[in-house]
Amino acid sequence: MSNKTRTALAVAGLSLGTALNPLNSSMIAVALVVLRADFGLDVAAVTWVVTSFYLASAAGQPVMGRLADRFGPRRMFMLGMALVALTCALAPFAPNFALLCVARAVMALGTATAYPSAVVMVGAIAHRANVEPARPLGTLQMANTSAAAVGPVIGGLLVGFVGWEALFLVNVPLALAALLIVRRAAPADKARERGSVAELLRDSDIPGILGFVTALLLVMMAALNVVAGYRWWMLGAGTAVAALFAWRELRFARPFLDLRLLGRNRSLMLIYLGFAVFSSVYYFVFFGLPQLLQEAGGYGPGVVGLLMLPLAGMSVLATPWAVKAMGRFGVRRVLVAGVVLLTVAAALMWLLTGTLAIPLVVVLTALMGIPYGTVGIATNQGMFVSIRPQERGVAAGIYQTCRYVGAITATVMIGVFAGGGVDQESWARMVLAMLVLCVVTFAVSLLWRQRTE
Repeated sequence: MSNKTRTALAVAGLSLGTALNPLNSSMIAVALVVLRADFGLDVAAVTWVVTSFYLASAAGQPVMGRLADRFGPRRMFMLGMALVALTCALAPFAPNFALLCVARAVMALGTATAYPSAVVMVGAIAHRANVEPARPLGTLQMANTSAAAVGPVIGGLLVGFVGWEALFLVNVPLALAALLIVRRAAPADKARERGSVAELLRDSDIPGILGFVTALLLVMMAALNVVAGYRWWMLGAGTAVAALFAWRELRFARPFLDLRLLGRNRSLMLIYLGFAVFSSVYYFVFFGLPQLLQEAGGYGPGVVGLLMLPLAGMSVLATPWAVKAMGRFGVRRVLVAGVVLLTVAAALMWLLTGTLAIPLVVVLTALMGIPYGTVGIATNQGMFVSIRPQERGVAAGIYQTCRYVGAITATVMIGVFAGGGVDQESWARMVLAMLVLCVVTFAVSLLWRQRTE
């Protein structure tokens, strides 16, 4: 196999694996009504099939990234894909809804290994192919964007013709294909850490990992208000656990998260902040606009799904352009330009307060796709160049967690601004909130500088 062919196959396999997380996070939305009927659930209960996936993904990404840094990204990627294939083969036979939610959480942990592992492998793949890392990173970005956007369309077809079980079974061949391709074409891992089980457990900072996961889950569950009446208790407990986690990590010799290093790495912290705020703007549109079109515009779910496709299409087209632009103008200039376009696109969303005509919706969703692809790959590359190679796994995991923080922030704010339903009046308030978030993202992008040391 030629070097060019091996590189193309490796990137394809990694892209397929990383696409499984956004694909499964979005296509489940069309199955909620069917799941309610099959398991006899109310609206609040059925949302756990979505919440369990989000929580496990957000908490699992940094942990899986840390494991990829320590024990090898190729090894962790294949382990994650095997876990996805096995879980999704068994999930359709779950005897009750609780076990189905457990299966979704386990599947999320399996898919959570893919992105941080892929980012760690990108350096070796780019070196082997003698190309800039931004090129394979751009391919991963396009795969993630496309999967998230087409998820509802694919999910609708699978549920309509087969049933909700197909949403799990479709992952089996996809995960196995990603596993086999990466096993065949990706660079081999370096020597793994060795030692006694006691030494490996001691150096793994298990208390730190548990503290991080617990604090994140409690705070996210409080934000989502998944247990009515206990929001403030969970928020307080999450804050207390986070403080204990920080205290321990600052004193442990090999911490799960080196907080001192993160504190000194200003460029990485700005990338995380900017990406989290940017994701909030994006998910305002991704979650809020379909509700506006259905509730105020009277469009059916199928039509709404098609109206959202231009967002994915344009973001895919914008990504390779942004990769070339970064090679010519640098990451920072492309990032700033993308945020300016984001602000323009968010401002034009105000037009939907007057009319929800299909041509206008198509133009606006397509326009929003341009800055999404541009800012997405620019922040991705900014994260990549802001961290040492041996720390890219956990850094990429935290980066993905920032995406979920943005998504949850947007979800909570939509609930605040449109508690009685998304109409054109509440959409106006959401557009104002998006513009404020755009200003914050712009300020962060101006402050960001690429590390030189």
